[in-house]
Amino acid sequence: MPDALSGVPTGTHRPRVVVLEAEGQPRPFNLPEIEQLADVTFTTADGLGAAAQGADVLFLWDFFSSALKDAWPHAESLKWVHVAAAGVDAMMFEELRASDVVVTNAHGTFDRPIAEFVLASILAHDKQLHRSKSLQQQHTWQHRELTPTEGSHALVVGTGGIGRATARLLRAAGLEVRGAGRTAREDDPDFGTVYSSEDLARHVGWADHVVLIAPLTEQTRNMLDAQVLAAMKPSAHLINVGRGALVDEAALVTALREGLIAAASLDVFNEEPVPASHPFWDLENVHMSAHMCGDVVGWRDTLARQFLANLRRWSSGGALENVVNKERGYVSTS
Repeated sequence: MPDALSGVPTGTHRPRVVVLEAEGQPRPFNLPEIEQLADVTFTTADGLGAAAQGADVLFLWDFFSSALKDAWPHAESLKWVHVAAAGVDAMMFEELRASDVVVTNAHGTFDRPIAEFVLASILAHDKQLHRSKSLQQQHTWQHRELTPTEGSHALVVGTGGIGRATARLLRAAGLEVRGAGRTAREDDPDFGTVYSSEDLARHVGWADHVVLIAPLTEQTRNMLDAQVLAAMKPSAHLINVGRGALVDEAALVTALREGLIAAASLDVFNEEPVPASHPFWDLENVHMSAHMCGDVVGWRDTLARQFLANLRRWSSGGALENVVNKERGYVSTS
């Protein structure tokens, strides 16, 4: 018999797929096609333990759920977990890492939408669009001079698919781009120079815009700390579209209040929704959005199609795409 990575031969076994859904969210639009290939059971987090018994495949449609860890003792037949998200940090745990269960994700789906969001954040900052809206609400006419975007410097922290799409789009808009990732190197096709993320404090002062797109791992947690913030330009603009825990939020609040950096555009946070008492809400130099940077119209349908395509490969004995390196916590492209 083939292993989980290669799937199961047609005709020997009709797989059982458990879909972990979130209450209030629509189910995959292509469910009839999925049901042609597998027996499908829907469950919410509180029922996952019972539903996982005898399941071959777990489709985490509720992609922020960490329920698999508690249900793990009941998932003895599980061969493959697909997460309908780029980040897998919410559902990874040691037993899963040590197992033969294959994990795949939505690698590639969000590359261009998030890159567009980053560019929009940079333009909104440089052209003072947030300030213009505030002045409009005050019925105040105030002429200002704006910051040129062409020729400015962007350091993209995270050199995977999303980071590369972002680098290409920012270069097309006239920015000079460098990267930071696991391994320092020169002559990268998208970034040119790539610094080691471990040396971020040494290099972050070059950037006008610091863009966080790295996956959340033990190595990247709180990577943007007080030391790195202190090394940034006072005019620097931070953009976080990765994970909230990449940033020491208390240190960031201090840096924004004291003018150590100019502004932050934040789409992700340590706690979501952000508590009403959090200082971010009332800081004029913070621009918040509700973890939506990649969620363009039709995004859920794209995720459903991606799972179906992989299920077809797996059911016919083919190799799965977008296999996550469980030790690193992301899809390894090299």
